[in-house]
Parts: sequence; structure tokens; C-alpha cells
Amino acid sequence: MRIVLVAVHPYPSPQAVPLANAYLQSYLATIPQTAAIEIERSDFFLGQDPADCVDTISALRPALVGFSMYVWNRTTCREMADELRRRTPGITICAGGPEATADPQGILAGTGFDFLICGEGEVPFAAVCTCLAEGGSVSNIPGVATRTGRGITLNPAEPFANLDAIPSPWLTGSIDTGIYPGILWQLSRGCGFSCDFCFDSRDRHGVRRFSLGRIEAELRHFASHGINQIFVLDSTFNQDQQRAKTILRLIGKIAPRIHFHFEVRNEFIDREMAGLFARITCSLQIGLQSADPQVLKQVGRTFRQSDFISRTMLLNESGAVFGFDVIYGLPGDTLPGFRRSLDFALGLYPNHLDIFPLAILPGTALAARSDASGLKHLPAPPYTLISSPTFTAADMQKAQNLALACDIFYTRGRAVAWFIGVLDPLGMPPSEFLQQFGDWLARERGGNLNETELSDGQIWQMQRTFLSRLFSPKRLRRFLPAVLDLVDYHYHYAAALMSPPPATPRQIPAARQLLELALRQTPTTRSARFHYEILEILEAGAVDVRGFSDRLQRSASWAIIYPTPKGVCTESISEAYFRLLECLDGTKPAGSVAACLGIPDREVAEFLEFAVQEGIVEKC
Repeated sequence: MRIVLVAVHPYPSPQAVPLANAYLQSYLATIPQTAAIEIERSDFFLGQDPADCVDTISALRPALVGFSMYVWNRTTCREMADELRRRTPGITICAGGPEATADPQGILAGTGFDFLICGEGEVPFAAVCTCLAEGGSVSNIPGVATRTGRGITLNPAEPFANLDAIPSPWLTGSIDTGIYPGILWQLSRGCGFSCDFCFDSRDRHGVRRFSLGRIEAELRHFASHGINQIFVLDSTFNQDQQRAKTILRLIGKIAPRIHFHFEVRNEFIDREMAGLFARITCSLQIGLQSADPQVLKQVGRTFRQSDFISRTMLLNESGAVFGFDVIYGLPGDTLPGFRRSLDFALGLYPNHLDIFPLAILPGTALAARSDASGLKHLPAPPYTLISSPTFTAADMQKAQNLALACDIFYTRGRAVAWFIGVLDPLGMPPSEFLQQFGDWLARERGGNLNETELSDGQIWQMQRTFLSRLFSPKRLRRFLPAVLDLVDYHYHYAAALMSPPPATPRQIPAARQLLELALRQTPTTRSARFHYEILEILEAGAVDVRGFSDRLQRSASWAIIYPTPKGVCTESISEAYFRLLECLDGTKPAGSVAACLGIPDREVAEFLEFAVQEGIVEKC
């Protein structure tokens, strides 16, 4: 008996990993009665023709096909199931995952699925496989939803008490770590909170955790296989503070070069934890959602503003990288309230903001009372709020435009280091600034703009153009050179930070020999001209545009910004060496280029020796 487990990912990314299907496969291998069952996994992406996907599945000649169903792929999975049913009437088709668990009746109604696996799938899936292999019926298996004459029948399955009973798909080889650019890592299951808009806790409250021994073994496996980044799936990684600190110390010891992504709650952060986050390579995502305590109270959350600020400052002081989630359209919220939440969030210097419209997900407490609360929303994925008694459809559109402006200018524009400081002379809150940027963007680029269509370089030029416009009035004009220096430097710094450092040359030619070589500036090195001595601005620390303009002397400077194994370096250089780097194109000897610029051989030879050593220039 052959089974195909199907995953449909949103798009190719480090998170496009079929972890849920691999867990099913790993657990099934522990059941002796299923030894003769062969499991195949097929991965697809949204946008692929469902008929082509079905061609791939059908070629495997499966007896059972199971789909892992989420909000983003529900429609595609149904289309593929219907096409499979049309082509192969006798095939058995099922689905599992969050959407199947949240809305079994809606999914089974009029579709090609024979049954659904609801909740944790390992035990029900193994029981289904055993039953089908023996020719039995799956209708009485706990955790399996089937049709009846009056709707559906579903006897919920008990979740695992001991998660270690599920073999690790990484350690068993169910998933080959070499195939994926990143991986998903599950350290626990369940949620200790009951937010009304979220399905994570469902009808079961509490968290079950994999053992630290297993976690350490998986971590060593990842480190030994050259994994670059890991997305930790826990709803709240740091709820158990001591356990979280233990894992962070393990990461620092075993896998310091891997980049980790964590979902955390702000209220569990203390100074020690902030320092542990800062000492590894990671980014944190914190669910703020709203800065209004009354709005959050309506969806089962609490918020103490002063405590939130003080704990976030611990992250800023430590140097940890973090971002916030913000939702617009929450019950009781308004457009002005959303703008205030945006101002609050940006005032805490997050590395990025992820801003979403409220989604009324099936199976949540918010969905159960949506009609009574006047929450009009899309009936099908992505279930987005259309309007509420306090948030009109027009307001939702305005909030969406604000979110896009923030995503482009602040998050994609990597503006965290200078954003609040640059706004100070303008005397406007972040939401007003972003509103003006959004309006300008709409005039310049038209409607229906997607930030994915823009390159980092295009966004940088947009920032410069828009800021030049805002600082054009006479009273603000004197601040513009410092503003542009900040924008330019951080753009080049971010580009260098994202670039791998070039390999250190095994042998550096003698200084005189370098003059005879055709050299060029390495692609990872950024060279830029500034209005002020850039090192003075960097040494000043906090961004103070007024102070820079009043205290620092305007004096053009030139700099190179480049990656090294120890981090990004910034070197202030003379204009002559800046021009030299510009002219080194790999076609002429470096000495002849220097001669044209009037740079003495002895001086340029010493500079080139340094530049080759640092990976600033290279031989062609």
C-alpha cells in the first residue's frame, strides 16, 4: 500500500518544509503493523497548476493521498482533491492540519475528501493506515471526522502526553536537512494562552514539551549538517523562562552560527534572557497586536504599557534583534487607535513590524461571536475582516495603506537605526509620516503596489527622494545633509551585513607586485560619499539630527563599508583612494590607474596591500 502525503507551501522559502507530514511518517514507522506501507511526500507551491500537481501525485499510483491543510492552501487542496477524485474514483483522499481541525464540516461538505484527521495527527493517521491496510472502516477512529446522514461524526483523540514518543523526523532521516535552505523546529505543542483570534490553544489549554535531551540531540544534528537558519514553531518559546534560558545556552554552545527565529511574549523577558538572546544569532517576534488595553481585553489578552516598555528596553540595551506583530481591525479598535498603536510600536525601535488585518479564523472564540459582534468578514480564506461597528471598510483600506507604507519605508528600508531621530526635526508622529509617504507613493507609483516588486536599491532611492521633499522647506533644509548621510550609511551597512565576506586570499602578493595586477573592488564592498565625516556621526551614538547639524562641521568624507568574518567594517578613506576604487575595473594594472589619479606608487602599494588583505579588492 502506497500513501502520498501532500504539502502545498505558499512559495519557495526557508519555511517551506513539510514538517507535519514528516512527523506522520516518523511515527508510522514505529507501528509494526504498517511495515509494508510505503510513504511518499510531495511538495508543491501556490500558483502551480493543480492539474499538473495531480499528474505528479497520480504517477506515484497511491492508494491514499493526504493533504496538510492551512489557511493559505485550503482552496488549492480542495481543487487537487476534486481533480484526483475525477481521475481516480476509487482512490482514498483525506486531509489534516489546522483548517481540517477548525472546520471539518465545511471542508467535508461537497468535496473530494473521504475523511479528515483532526487535532494531532500521528496516532489517528497510524490507526487509519492500519485500518485501510486491513480493509476496515475509519469511521470510529478517534480523531477522524467522517460524513453521516446528519452531518459529520468526530470522536476527538487525546493528544500525546509524552511527545518524545514521536520519533524526531530530523534524527530518523525522514527529512533530509540538505534539501532545504532552512528548517522548522518544534520544541513543544499547545499554547498556554487563549487569545480569542487565535486557533493555537483551540479547546485544549496548556503546553507539552519535548525533552531537553532530544532538543540537544536535534541541535547537534543541525549544527553538524550546516543548517543556516531555523524557525522555532513554539507559540511562546519563553513561557517557561528557565527552560528557554537553558536552550539558549545550548544554542550558544552548540550552534552559534545558525540564525534562529523565535516567537516570544514580552512579559517573560528579563535582563538575563535579553542578554542570552543577544549572544546568539537570532530575531524575536513579539505579539503586541495593539497598544490599547481595552481593545486587547476584548480578545482575551492583557497589556501593561509601562511593563511592556521596560522589558523591550532590555532587548534594546542588550542589542537583541526583535520585531512586533500588530493587528488592525480588532473588536473595539478604531483607525485612530490603530495609528496610536503604530506610534507606540515604532517608538520602541523594533527591527521590523509585521502588520496584519484581523482574520476571523474558523474554530476561534472570535468566530463564534462574530455575527453577534457585527464583525463582517470573508467567509473563505483568508477570512479577513471587512468591517466592524468601530472599523469601517474605508478605515480598513486606510489601515492597509499605512501597513504597506510601514513595510516599505521602515521594515524593507531598514530604517530602525535612524527613523525616530529623523522624524524629530519634522515634529510629526510616525503614523503621520507614514501616511504622507503612503500618499506620495500612491501618486508616484499608482495603486496596487506590492512591496515584493521593489528592490532594496529602489526603496533606498524612494527614502532619499521623499525625505528630500519633506526637508525642502527653508527651516528644515539645514538638516537634510545629515539625514541623507544616515540613510545612505545604513543602506550600505545593511547591504554589507547581508553579504558573505569574501574568502581571505591564501597568499598576498608583495606590494610592488600588486601595482602590476588588474584589480577590482569586490562586489561585497560598498563605497559612498558623505556630507559629514561619517565616523564622527557613528561615534556620536544615538541619532540626533539637530545635534549633528549644529555641532558637527560640514566636511565631505568618503568611506568603504565591507563584510569581514568578524562583522561589518567601516573605513574612512581619502577622496583619492575612493576614486581609485571606483576606477579599478579589472582591465588595467592598478599602478597605471593610480598614476592617472596622481597617487604615488609607494602610497598606493600600501593601500592595495591593506585592501587585498581585507577583501576590499581582488584579482580578476
